[in-house]
Amino acid sequence: MKKLVLGLVLGFAFLLNSCGENKKTDVVDSGTYQGVAEKVEAGEKEIYVRTADDKLIELYFTNETKVMTNDGQASTFDALKENGKVEITVEKKGNKNVPISVKTLD
Repeated sequence: MKKLVLGLVLGFAFLLNSCGENKKTDVVDSGTYQGVAEKVEAGEKEIYVRTADDKLIELYFTNETKVMTNDGQASTFDALKENGKVEITVEKKGNKNVPISVKTLD
């Protein structure tokens, strides 16, 4: 009986731990950065970009965020792919980064 209870407790603890993303993200100064889109969440219009200096930037798109192709043509959020190279221009507002533009580099 004790083993069953212990197993349930450990299983529940594992479940709680795995439910949240718990990603440690960084807030960077306003500017332009290149990196890799580690995660693309279409439903939230959100991406996580890992920069060359190993910072993880979380970006929630706004209606004003521009998405462009490598040659500067207008594009859509759907063009962003996980593990794709991107160039992002962000504005630091308080403790978050707001994406001004995202350009696919692949």
